[in-house]
Amino acid sequence: MPNPFEAVWNTLKTLVDNEPKNPLHVGEVMGIWTYLTVINEAIRYEEIALNTTTDNEVKNLLIDAKKLCESQSQKLSNFMEKEGIPLPLTQPKKPISDSNEVPLGTKLTDDEIANGVSLKIVTAATECAIANSQTIRTDVALIWTEFYTEMLTFGATTKTLLRKRGWLKVPPYYYPPGLPKQD
Repeated sequence: MPNPFEAVWNTLKTLVDNEPKNPLHVGEVMGIWTYLTVINEAIRYEEIALNTTTDNEVKNLLIDAKKLCESQSQKLSNFMEKEGIPLPLTQPKKPISDSNEVPLGTKLTDDEIANGVSLKIVTAATECAIANSQTIRTDVALIWTEFYTEMLTFGATTKTLLRKRGWLKVPPYYYPPGLPKQD
């Protein structure tokens, strides 16, 4: 059975051994490009949501989500520029507006906003895991590990708010055939 500590040690050794960096392969570039697109789209969603909510807890969630996404977007953009990867096109920043002036029929509810953030976290974490599984270069793997960890941590905070407010979407429970009935 593989030893996880040995695997981590071998990974860290490649960083200090000054091993030459191979060019990124097509899968690594596609993962990076796709993730940056997902994160930049999430930033625009968060800007729109900040313009429509009046709930302070949801606003704080959105501000934290936006900071996280902007930080990851900046790190990945810098990495892409350094590696010569063209950046994906992004939508322009949304202007700040007064949430009280947005008509009710066009506003997302706080439940919809919080669950939208949750869905974006799940999407980003999944993209990190997929990209990391296809990565050969250690420096890229460390980026994915960092981003994945940040998304999981933020996801735990988001789930707490969703559960507290009764907004957590839970699929139907599965009761296998033959399971004794619980009263």
